Amino acid sequence: MDGWIAVADVASAVLLLTGGFLALAAGVGVMRFPDLLARMHAATKPQVLGLVLVLAGLALRLHSWGAAATLLLVVVFQLLSSPVAAHMVGRAGFRTGKVDTADLVVDELTRDQARADEEAAGPPEPRSGD
Repeated sequence: MDGWIAVADVASAVLLLTGGFLALAAGVGVMRFPDLLARMHAATKPQVLGLVLVLAGLALRLHSWGAAATLLLVVVFQLLSSPVAAHMVGRAGFRTGKVDTADLVVDELTRDQARADEEAAGPPEPRSGD
């Protein structure tokens, strides 16, 4: 049984170090990338994977099913909330002009936003001479 604990501890150390490196890389990317979309990518992709790896390493190190179940809930909530938060930040950045549309390969949001603005304005008012 002690052999499995040693293997779990080594795997835990590898997961913790890898997850910590990814979280560090995400922080560096947020500081160094030039625009909102690149920073948002750096804040979500490696950070979430880094957190998942750190929590998996912690679950292996604790040797407890209760702790592993709790950490699994944290992972699930992170995986559910991070894409939604990134989507909302990107959309808000787009609407406030923080996104350079020249860098976009496909820009569907401008068309959708123009259509929504037209619908919000309502039908055109009839002219008095008609």
